[in-house]
Amino acid sequence: MRLLLFLFVLSITISIKSQEFSLPVLRFEYDQYEQGIDEKTMRIHHSKHHQGYVNKLNKAVRVEGLQNIPLIDLLLKASEMPGSVRNNSGGHYNHTLFWEVLTPTLSDVTPGKISVELSKQIENDFESFEVLRSELTNAAAKRFGSGWAWLVVMPDKTLKVTSTPNQDNPIMDVSEVRGIPILGIDVWEHAYYLRYQNKRGDYLSAIWSLLDWGLISEKYKDALKDPLLKRI
Repeated sequence: MRLLLFLFVLSITISIKSQEFSLPVLRFEYDQYEQGIDEKTMRIHHSKHHQGYVNKLNKAVRVEGLQNIPLIDLLLKASEMPGSVRNNSGGHYNHTLFWEVLTPTLSDVTPGKISVELSKQIENDFESFEVLRSELTNAAAKRFGSGWAWLVVMPDKTLKVTSTPNQDNPIMDVSEVRGIPILGIDVWEHAYYLRYQNKRGDYLSAIWSLLDWGLISEKYKDALKDPLLKRI
């Protein structure tokens, strides 16, 4: 009996330790984002590109003996990580956030369901939502090559717009501006090229109709009390 109990506990322990990173399920169907991103792009981006980052990350952490390290800790120590871990952990985190903040709900570019708290902080740090939109769009437009634009909660709990190359993000210790991202905009060409080709500006205009400011507001609220702010 004791042997069976031991084997049962051991099997659970092994299962927990061998858990792998996995592709998140989108909140909506691929074709429901058509107002800003076409169905084919969403499908390829999610099921091929993001899945590729997940597959490569799982392989990389096994090779490096890092399979028991939480994703956030991999990001916090990005400067110490092999390129395969840094790039793919960033790719997994960044895309997960990107999918979360997208909604197919038809709307104009006004904040919509943004919370009072987030709205006030935007006014404090950017003067207005329109200024925030301009700064975030410019950060995305001016990112040379591939990368991301971010709205970040800083350790002092203010908001800041920044941009990072490739699959880096503001949690990483290699980033100039560090904080918790509550909004990320993907400006890799695979995020928009099928519909917009080289017209990144058109893609950036369209993406604002997909942003779920209610969810972004929740992320802002969570970030304010997240112990991660003290670790960055």
